[in-house]
Amino acid sequence: MAYQIKRVAVIGAGTMGAAIAGLVAGAGLPVLLLDVPPDKLTPEEEAKGLSLGHPAVRNRIVSQGFDRMRKARPSNLFSAATAHLISIGNTEDDFAKLAECDWIVEVIIEQLGPKQALMARLDEVRKPGAIITSNTSGIPISLIAEGRSDDFKAHFFGTHFFNPPRYLKLLELIPGEASDPDAVAAMRAFASHTLGKGVVVCKDRPNFIGNRLFSYAGQVGINFALAHGYTVEEVDALTGSLIGRPNTASFRLLDQVGVDVMYYVSSNLYKAIPDDESREVYKDNDLLDRMVAAGKLGKKVGQGFYKEVKQGGKREFWSIDLSTLEYAAPQGTGSVDEFIKEAGKLKVLPERLRFMLRKAADEPDNRGAQLVAESILPMMAYAARRLPEIADSVADVDNAIRWGFAHEMGPFQIWEAIGVAETAALMKARGLALPTWVEDLASGDGHFYTTVDGQSAAFNVASGQPEVIERSPLAINLAELKAAGKEVLGNSDASLIDLGDGVLCFEIHSKANTISAPVMEIALATLDELEKEPWVALVVGNQGKRFSAGADVTGIGAAAQAGDWESLDELLDLGQQIMMRLRYAAKPVVSAPFGQVLGGGAELAMHSDLTVAAAETYIGLVEFGVGIIPAWGGCKELNARVIGSSAHAGGDTLKAFQQVFETIALAKVATSAHEAREASFLRPSDIIAFNGDELIGEAKAAALKLAPGYEPPARAPRCYALGRDGLAAARVAIYQLVESGFATEYEGFIADKLAYVLCGGDLSSPQWVDEQYLLDLERAAVVELAKQPKTQERAMHLLSTGKPLRN
Repeated sequence: MAYQIKRVAVIGAGTMGAAIAGLVAGAGLPVLLLDVPPDKLTPEEEAKGLSLGHPAVRNRIVSQGFDRMRKARPSNLFSAATAHLISIGNTEDDFAKLAECDWIVEVIIEQLGPKQALMARLDEVRKPGAIITSNTSGIPISLIAEGRSDDFKAHFFGTHFFNPPRYLKLLELIPGEASDPDAVAAMRAFASHTLGKGVVVCKDRPNFIGNRLFSYAGQVGINFALAHGYTVEEVDALTGSLIGRPNTASFRLLDQVGVDVMYYVSSNLYKAIPDDESREVYKDNDLLDRMVAAGKLGKKVGQGFYKEVKQGGKREFWSIDLSTLEYAAPQGTGSVDEFIKEAGKLKVLPERLRFMLRKAADEPDNRGAQLVAESILPMMAYAARRLPEIADSVADVDNAIRWGFAHEMGPFQIWEAIGVAETAALMKARGLALPTWVEDLASGDGHFYTTVDGQSAAFNVASGQPEVIERSPLAINLAELKAAGKEVLGNSDASLIDLGDGVLCFEIHSKANTISAPVMEIALATLDELEKEPWVALVVGNQGKRFSAGADVTGIGAAAQAGDWESLDELLDLGQQIMMRLRYAAKPVVSAPFGQVLGGGAELAMHSDLTVAAAETYIGLVEFGVGIIPAWGGCKELNARVIGSSAHAGGDTLKAFQQVFETIALAKVATSAHEAREASFLRPSDIIAFNGDELIGEAKAAALKLAPGYEPPARAPRCYALGRDGLAAARVAIYQLVESGFATEYEGFIADKLAYVLCGGDLSSPQWVDEQYLLDLERAAVVELAKQPKTQERAMHLLSTGKPLRN
């Protein structure tokens, strides 16, 4: 049976359910969000004379959940506009609408009885072939589906999202015994490609993979901290980025998750795993019991392991004493500072971890090293002992931990990087039990990860051998291509890679992926190479942490400090030439931005025939913050896309000018590709890709579609200059901003330069101008601004502190 998911329903409008609805809406699908009708009126409803039958009352609970989701920060929605795809209702009046849905996901209270009752109702109303899933975090799927029809069971399984679902990549997919493999495969493909999830197929065991390991590791950490007198501050200083985990570390993360949630999960897990040799860790102390009883539930109530306190007008985060449950002002982490500083000198994570674990083995009194070892080794050993109970492949475990908890490396990846045998020896020295399959690997110089027929493979415990890791055909890995000799040319900061089928990829890999002189060197060589056979198209993209943080400010700053204005003008001109050659290349150019796409990085992304942008693209022209304006075509391009388009359509060009002016002057950064499209950083024809692993592959596919019969765009005037009339209106507005205190006098000076460029100078009347005319104005304005001491102050402040200066 061919499965198509075009209409979705979410039952349960709590934090997770409403956020799942927001995610699906972001993918462009209509969503029906339902929750129960209330059984009594609020005082406000009574005062209005409403009854329980009034529509506003019937939908009160779902409306509240929907509104909370829309207002949440960080945003659950990719754009406020996508909320229109979500319709709301209740599980009594609107239940029949579920018959129209292709996928219905249950996200109600985590109790078996209510879930079973809901499934009985769904069995009656769902259309044949409709997929039903539960977002349960640990209740066995087989129990939830108990007593249902055969067709229901065939199309029922678990889809456990991690919160917040927009930002955390993991989706645990848990088939039941009767689940149709085709239905499971269809959901896996839909979740991966359409929703951008990293899907891990789990076995139907308590808490599946992610929460099973997270719960154990969290409890072991708490137990060790209590037994050895560590403070909350010490634990979090040692278990965040130092060991490749988010800055939320241990206790900050529990505050976010909810202390009561952790308590509930641990309590239920203990009962659900009577055969787990390690389950007694959940009974070693009563810290969570005491905190829940005291109402210290975490961030949602303002106090958990941390409490925000205002002291002298400043915010401080006081940490809890794990013994007394009293809060105290920050005390610092002096006892482990030296260890953190020493380990922090090692910038490569596996090297740093190896150093810290060896230090723990050699120095039993080193508090920092001991806590790090206890935070890593027991979890790794436990993960090994849980295979093949919760999964068969080590890759599934690693993906669950990386995607669900944003760790840089999963437990088996760390183990492999340090050495299978060496790590096993460290574990045994701490009295940690290892399963036979690990002992066999360690003694036989085996590996968790290897290659099979040139493809990446991971050890599968069920088969007892490495198996090729399944990967989407669109999931191109640039590092693997370079390792295979596909780098056409390159230097320290950039490379040109053969993607196959005649498509090249220009990859930046400089610090913060800034556009440095070496990057520009490879960019020019790339454009020359593209003109040759057998190349048919170019992709501009990379697989680092960001697309590009913009121009390398050090080069521009050096020219400004030396007063070498001619060299600065030449550097700006070179950047403009590169952008224009990309825009008008004889063969199609497709940019693939993602993550941070700032300043010159935004200009690079915008000078292409087509952009295939990751949904999580944060793009903006932010040069104003350092006292300059965009000079590699950013002003020109937004003028053409917004003001020029308005002029072509006979629209309000002054209003269009205001939009562009504010976008640049306020250094607005879109917080998604959807918002980028609304701000015209993306065009209506550009593509939004949800799966970041497939971004380069999707860009390549798009480039190949453009290649046959490709003709570069005509160089007709695209920019519309409002001239002196527009400039006069802009100057009045700038004057008012400065006078009212919304902008400093110098910001008014920068804004005047920006308005001058966008209006095409003081032309006597509005008119079409060619792109080079605005490019010349951009360049001249930036050179003039760079000469100003206040711009130089801004640039130096940003370089030294990483923060913008308003002067």
